[in-house]
Amino acid sequence: MSGALQSVLMNQRSTLLTVSTDIAVAHQTTPFISAYPFSAGFGTKYANPATLPSVNGLNVTFNPEGTTIAVAFSGGVNYVFVYPWVTGTGFGTKYANPATPPTGSANDVAFSPSGADIAVAHSTTPFISVYPWTTGTGFGTKYADPATLPTSTGEGVAFSPSGADIAVSHNSSPQLSVYPWTTGTGFGTRYASPSPAPGGAGNSVAFNREGTDIAVAHSSSPFISAYPWTTGTGFGTKYADPATLPPNVGQGISFN
Repeated sequence: MSGALQSVLMNQRSTLLTVSTDIAVAHQTTPFISAYPFSAGFGTKYANPATLPSVNGLNVTFNPEGTTIAVAFSGGVNYVFVYPWVTGTGFGTKYANPATPPTGSANDVAFSPSGADIAVAHSTTPFISVYPWTTGTGFGTKYADPATLPTSTGEGVAFSPSGADIAVSHNSSPQLSVYPWTTGTGFGTRYASPSPAPGGAGNSVAFNREGTDIAVAHSSSPFISAYPWTTGTGFGTKYADPATLPPNVGQGISFN
């Protein structure tokens, strides 16, 4: 995934009568992460965090409650910084780094749907690292690595909507590895690989909202591949490619 790739993710918190929204972007040059109030357009940029990421911001996400923001970046030592977040105030003091940080460039970061775990896809073995997460406390002890590792650089990571599965897209065959996931226990035995596998590097992965489909953006034609998904069973038969293919490398992917 190119260091020029920017990831934008919106954090929404609503009540019966009001909606407050923030938007954050990870980017290449200092301060490497920028966040803004958002309501029918951008508000005045929030102050930068007191402790900035070290270099290229590659991806950013809020936790499900909107109380935490995490940024993955490509250099330094720890590769992922996490901050408390308060709408209307912005960044809090950075949480302590994990005792066992990700190795190599962190290309993507995701919270589980419950917010109890945080996962990082990164460039050197084991290519994916997952930690228990507690708002107000931060990182717990890193979960054991999966018994069967992704085969190369982890580019994208996503939990299924139920939190029962975790997927990582990576640079070499089979381009996509998916595992059962249990909070407190960690990785289960890797599911069988999709057939046919996506072509080239798997740069991004997403489940649909119902958790019944999974898709990957990748570097070789057809540049996007999608499969039915069943927790406990895994991949179904690949969907037919779109009649009009993306024209080049698939870098990011999302279901509405």
